[in-house]
Amino acid sequence: MLDGLQRTAGYFLQPMRLLRSYHRADLGADVVAGLTVAVVLIPQAIAYALIAELPAQTGLYTAILAAIVGALWGSSRHLHTGPTNAASLLVLSILLPIAAVGSPSYVAAAGLMAVMVGIFRLLMGLFGLGMLVNFVSDSVIVGFTAGAGVLIAAGQLRNLLGLAIPSNPELVATLQAVAVNLPQTHLPTLALGLATLALILLVRRVRPRWPSPLLAMIAAGAAVAVLGLDQQGVSVIGQIPRSLPPFHLPPLLDIELIGQLSTGALAVSVIGLIEAMSIARSIASQTGQRLNSNQEFVGQGLANIACGLFSGFTCSGSFTRSAVNFEAGARSGVASVFSGLFVLVATLLLAPLAAYVPRTALAAVLLITAYNMVDRREMARIWRGARGDSMIMVVTILATLLLPLQFAVLIGVLMSLAYYIWRTSLPRVYSVVPDENFRHMTRQEDPATGKVRPACPQLGIVEIVGDLYFGATHNVEETLLAHQKRHPGQHYLMLRMQSVTQIDISGIHMLESTVKAYRERGGDVYIMRVQDTVLDFMRSTGFYDLLGADHFLKEDDALSHMFYRVLDPTVCIYECEVRVFKECQNLPKQHLPPELTVHTAVPTRPVPTVKPEALWAQLHAANPPLVYDVREPREYQRAHIPEAQSLPLLQILSNAVELPRDRPVVLACRTGRRSLRAAAVLQQRGHNNVAILDGGMVAWEAAGLLEAVAVTPVWSDGRGGPSLGE
Repeated sequence: MLDGLQRTAGYFLQPMRLLRSYHRADLGADVVAGLTVAVVLIPQAIAYALIAELPAQTGLYTAILAAIVGALWGSSRHLHTGPTNAASLLVLSILLPIAAVGSPSYVAAAGLMAVMVGIFRLLMGLFGLGMLVNFVSDSVIVGFTAGAGVLIAAGQLRNLLGLAIPSNPELVATLQAVAVNLPQTHLPTLALGLATLALILLVRRVRPRWPSPLLAMIAAGAAVAVLGLDQQGVSVIGQIPRSLPPFHLPPLLDIELIGQLSTGALAVSVIGLIEAMSIARSIASQTGQRLNSNQEFVGQGLANIACGLFSGFTCSGSFTRSAVNFEAGARSGVASVFSGLFVLVATLLLAPLAAYVPRTALAAVLLITAYNMVDRREMARIWRGARGDSMIMVVTILATLLLPLQFAVLIGVLMSLAYYIWRTSLPRVYSVVPDENFRHMTRQEDPATGKVRPACPQLGIVEIVGDLYFGATHNVEETLLAHQKRHPGQHYLMLRMQSVTQIDISGIHMLESTVKAYRERGGDVYIMRVQDTVLDFMRSTGFYDLLGADHFLKEDDALSHMFYRVLDPTVCIYECEVRVFKECQNLPKQHLPPELTVHTAVPTRPVPTVKPEALWAQLHAANPPLVYDVREPREYQRAHIPEAQSLPLLQILSNAVELPRDRPVVLACRTGRRSLRAAAVLQQRGHNNVAILDGGMVAWEAAGLLEAVAVTPVWSDGRGGPSLGE
């Protein structure tokens, strides 16, 4: 608890850390950057207040307070906080159904909304919820920004044309009102607006680095003052008070108003934080700065609370001003503090001149801003990418244009979460086989060409890419069961789980069900390349013991272990036509006659077994048993029991030999599986004197018993088969 309190207090001490670590050498660069941003900020602040249908001074107050507080309590050196087009449009959309534009209650509701947004963001930062913004895709931001640009452009048509129609956040209603009232267009207003628009475009082409919006607004204001256009019906901003941002306590105890604003305030909180963090991260990727998202949330929250208490409205991070701040050479958040102070000085000294700024000039500025908000290149990239992202973008655009903005934002956020859940609930599960060089695993079915590589008829190797949590386990289990049905001969399954980073109890239950399904068919499941965190969970839940420690294989020897210790060599030698693994390449291959099959060689009753030490003792006793090695001649020649004779399984299956019935017979192979099949065949022919070496030659070698090596073959029947008389 003490650590939590210290961490919380640390968020509020950010200004002390900023100023304590500040270098005097950075002062000049920060002052220049602050002045540069202030030149851009002044016209934007007035224009964005116009979008929200708030007094012009409200935008200036917001610009002053948000820039200073956001920089002091934020974590980014370059993120600039203040009024933004998206936030202003959201404020308008949320407040219009609640209060009349221009009324004191409208302004008071804007202040209360800023405080609520600030509290939401502050709490998210204090409780360490900064990672939540990661769950909202960029498609939502791009779609919402594009839709907001269209709404801003449509909303400013009335100011550009000089039409006396009320503001309306609904696109269709706005366009209908403009179309109906189009004959009442005020031509001087339209001419001045188009001239302002042309001047901005001209300055941008000729002098791109000049503050074209500010210059165009000054020129338009001068034209109004000189020609007296305000007396001819051209609407102007009006007088702006020359004062510090005044303290104004919003109706914090109006429960009904708080309820009406709550949904919208939450939506604005989310979209603003996403916007701010996206901007901060994009710039930090170029500077290498490490950001603290929770500290940034605290800074954004305190900035909104300050704006709400001092006659401002909701604010957020601005991409345009942050980019200007970065390009102007800002070295710390102090540059944003200077930008706020410069706007304050301009407000105190130049406020009377704003009385001549025409609304149509601001509309021209906002039309260009709205046009730039539609990021056509990024929209094209998203459209060419994943279908889910493009669908989210399109739905967010349509929701922004046709629904109340707060719901449009929430729809986009919910779609992002739903898309994330959908993708994580469908981990990629596919069969893999060794590549041509036996160095890496590759997909059995090439997704590009559709070509299917041959797989082992006994062993299925399946790669799982994704987390095994409750939302994904059903799909993974269904895929594994479908794989089992498609390959009924694959009694063994190897799961590659290096891409599984998380697992819960539902994932454990799914794995247990899979193991049960394979073991009931006489097979088994093996796992390789398990993450440590996943393996620890498997141990704590008992799955590790259920599967068995020897079933967790290392990648280097996993296939060798399966080939030599698990797979049935009878199938490998006599039935398998492919050589999937590296170990298969030197395997002797034999073809059974069509009428024979190793699958019929299954014991009908228990087959006696002999331990290696016991067999050694019997071979050195008075009446030793006959020992036959049922492996292929090449395997026999490498190493065998000294007293054993070579008798390949093929000879037994084809009934080409007859073994003595008056002496005990012991069959041997590598691990005991071929011996068991041979014993089953001999049982069916009435041989009741047959036993097998328990564990085969592997157990014989492990016991350290003597082995023999055949220099020349012992076969003389012309077919590679045994001559029992020798």
